[in-house]
Amino acid sequence: MTRITYHIVQHDGGWAYKLGDVFSEPFRTRQEAMDAARRAAFEQGLPDAKSVSISWEDENGTWHDEVSKGDDRPDAEVDPS
Repeated sequence: MTRITYHIVQHDGGWAYKLGDVFSEPFRTRQEAMDAARRAAFEQGLPDAKSVSISWEDENGTWHDEVSKGDDRPDAEVDPS
């Protein structure tokens, strides 16, 4: 199973959660960012009821089409540091 970690960081004049190189929207307080990251981590773990088609663009600008089975959700956590 894939493991992902959301990190709480200062960003854009406030606080955000970050996954890899991607930041959430900024929040006024660290606690608001932490709460939002916990919600996102929880939602990552919810299985989809059915398979869905997804499209995504890689770092080279190439688009990929895949089918997500809905039962291969990552194990998500929040690192408060």
